[in-house]
Amino acid sequence: MPRKILTTSAYPSTQQSQETVESPIKNSVPRRSFLKGMGVAGATLSAGTLLSTDLLAEDRSGSLTRGDAAILRFLAAAEIIETDLWQQYNELGGIQDTEVPGGSGSPLYTAALSQLDGDMDQYIHDNTEDELTHEVFINAYLVSKGADPVSLDRFRTLPSSKATGAQQIGRLTNLMQLTVDTSWWTRYRSRTKNPDFGDTFVNAIPTLAVGQHTAIPRTDDDVQPDPTKPGNISDLTQAIANTAGFHFAFVEQGGTSLYPMLAQRVTSVEVLRILLSIGGVEIAHFQTWHDKAGNAITLSDVVDPVTGVSVSFPDLNSPPFGGEDFQANLIMPEPTAFLSHKLPACSIIRPTATKGAAMGALKALTADGLFIGQPQAFSTFMRDLAEDADAARRET
Repeated sequence: MPRKILTTSAYPSTQQSQETVESPIKNSVPRRSFLKGMGVAGATLSAGTLLSTDLLAEDRSGSLTRGDAAILRFLAAAEIIETDLWQQYNELGGIQDTEVPGGSGSPLYTAALSQLDGDMDQYIHDNTEDELTHEVFINAYLVSKGADPVSLDRFRTLPSSKATGAQQIGRLTNLMQLTVDTSWWTRYRSRTKNPDFGDTFVNAIPTLAVGQHTAIPRTDDDVQPDPTKPGNISDLTQAIANTAGFHFAFVEQGGTSLYPMLAQRVTSVEVLRILLSIGGVEIAHFQTWHDKAGNAITLSDVVDPVTGVSVSFPDLNSPPFGGEDFQANLIMPEPTAFLSHKLPACSIIRPTATKGAAMGALKALTADGLFIGQPQAFSTFMRDLAEDADAARRET
């Protein structure tokens, strides 16, 4: 029996072909025009396609400002991207069930992840399900207000891991050539600096910030047992799991900042409620992964046999690290400067300045290597979404 594939897009694509990609939000599109473009004008819509007709009738009187629609569309795309990457993690290192189907697990990779926390597989599963519900909800809300949902389905062309346990389906994201920024670690420990003031921060794991690293086993060669190591987990397999642990937090700290950044631009109180409600879950995700990354197994100069790139995971509690900038159990934001250096230090999410929020998030994900292999059409489409979101202004 073929494996069940996790459906991450609840709506058919309404975008044009890759050859003629246009900005996704330039003018308001009447709902009837949207339905005709999908080829379902006049048809009875079921809950499995768009929304129940009852909900559509209930919400039809509402409308979204152009800016609010643009913000929600960018966030829908971001959540689709997150669902795609988390699905890959879950297939190999999480729990595969009816809530998050797909894949069959990689035992040694899962065991290596469990070195960071014994419940890692459950957390990965839950994070995956959360992101799926976010993308489906935001798209459904857009449709309920007569706005176009977002689909990235035509860009699901990247290859899957060839390791046992992974589905062989097209992907949006590449988890096998990452350059992981770990400066979030020192940013949330600083008592004096804030990126909203232009401050910069050093990486906790410098070797992850150079070269390209895989966060999932690429083939079964990456998860070969090593009888000389505890649990038969080789240094390579553990390094891959450690990389994933820090990458989890990198992804979720982005959402932690993105939602409050964009919330400052929305007009509708209901849309504000959506951003605050989903954004709070992103914060919960980040704190969870922040905690687990601190448990990464110490490794020195592990060389990737495929790329030749070396990675080390030092003991962050010991010299030359250590101190508040690196202390592993400081997982709550240390108080720091906020709004003005003349005001007292405050424990906050950072950054939260709204200027260029969407484009900044897109640039960070691109620099991470997530989109290596995607065509220019994908970059153009995502850039248009980001520019439209950043152009939004709160209307009074």
